[in-house]
Amino acid sequence: MKKTLLALAVLTAAGSANAGINLYDANGVKVDLSGAAEVQLYDGFEKNADSTIRLDDGDLVLHATVAVSDNLNVVSGTAFKYESRDLQNYELWTGFSGEFGTITIGRQLLVSDDSGIGKDYELGAGQVDFAQTEGDRVAKYVYDNGTFYTAVSHEMDTDHSTTITDGRVGFRTGGLDVRVYGYDGKRIGLKGLTEFNDKNGNPIIIPGEAGEDIGGYNLEAEYAMGAINLAASFGQVKYQAADTKVTQKNIDLYEINGSYTIDKTTLALGYVRGEDKVDNGNVINNVYANVTQQLHSNVRAYLELGYSDDKKDELEDFGYVAGLEVKF
Repeated sequence: MKKTLLALAVLTAAGSANAGINLYDANGVKVDLSGAAEVQLYDGFEKNADSTIRLDDGDLVLHATVAVSDNLNVVSGTAFKYESRDLQNYELWTGFSGEFGTITIGRQLLVSDDSGIGKDYELGAGQVDFAQTEGDRVAKYVYDNGTFYTAVSHEMDTDHSTTITDGRVGFRTGGLDVRVYGYDGKRIGLKGLTEFNDKNGNPIIIPGEAGEDIGGYNLEAEYAMGAINLAASFGQVKYQAADTKVTQKNIDLYEINGSYTIDKTTLALGYVRGEDKVDNGNVINNVYANVTQQLHSNVRAYLELGYSDDKKDELEDFGYVAGLEVKF
């Protein structure tokens, strides 16, 4: 999951848990079940907000692989999230995989959902906000040979609604991993589509409710050497009103962080700077630090502290979070 830049933009995005339990593996059919539960004691940067118990993650994921030949598999997946009391299906897809890569079609996460290098849990100011990183009509292709990897996904248009195209290209060698993500979204957050058409046959949209056109990129690099991991990124993203093309936000985001692991304990420290270049836009400087204890391969506990300073004084200066995450 990702967070976005607080007070610059808002995003909550979902991610899948890793496969943990093999339910069936015979006759060329493999079925895996995984899930996650995460609860926090949370006091973030929101102004005048009290500390609270926060249900941060609840996932249940089912993946299946069926071998139809020596070189071709049919794959499928379905996933549910339940951070709130409502159960939501956020993955429902099928596809093919082989030496050529993996092609999937259906309700799923976009490639850009993986973007970001943050080592924070909640109190990093965030990653570049691509606003919508999942969809119901997504076609996605992923290829990874261990050294070179690439991916592209597309949320298809339906009756002049939201459409998104994004992608990734990356390269690994030794402990170095460098990649770049690109994103182009049209009419993100569209709400005002009417039943009427103009003289050209296009639907009439209520003024101010046409959504946003969002485009940007994020360049990321990570380097691992033993117990030490270092990372840096730079991204830009622009938000324009889809009807008037007026730029509402134009954000540069910088991050650098590092972590050090001793046995089952990991210490991490990071710095984030976000700048909205639109007139009177906000500027945020943020530092976070956390310690994580791996109690079991499936269980971790953590404590994080964060500091933020923003030009518009929309954020509290300090925050903290303590959490327990269980995966299976």
